[in-house]
Amino acid sequence: MANSASGLAVHDDCKIKFSDLKARRSFRFIVFKIDEKSMEIKVERLGETSYGYEEFTNILPADECRYAVYDLDFVTDENCQKSKIFFFSWSPDTARTRSKMLYASSKDRFRREMDGIQCEIQATDPSEMSLDIIKSRAH
Repeated sequence: MANSASGLAVHDDCKIKFSDLKARRSFRFIVFKIDEKSMEIKVERLGETSYGYEEFTNILPADECRYAVYDLDFVTDENCQKSKIFFFSWSPDTARTRSKMLYASSKDRFRREMDGIQCEIQATDPSEMSLDIIKSRAH
């Protein structure tokens, strides 16, 4: 199914893997990449459930855009164990302008494909998605 704003299609695997993360908690995170040759959003990387937030942030390329979802486990002030699924739009300042425009124009529709996202983070720099920031958004 093509994205009307950018002409991109979303590979079925994106929705299948997201459903596995959400329902079965099969993965800690998923990184998605726009394949500019096929003009399709595809799964680039799956994070094992044992991976932490640092492994996730280290996987994001320093000079290329990506989308990602991350399943954050945390403890509330009332000492309850909870989890929230975050959607990340990673668009570093050093990425190509065309790439930033492509990711920006496709983000909203792609995010809507991921039913069950609870929080959204847009970041151009690692400091904008530190674990402290993520945890503050989760509560």
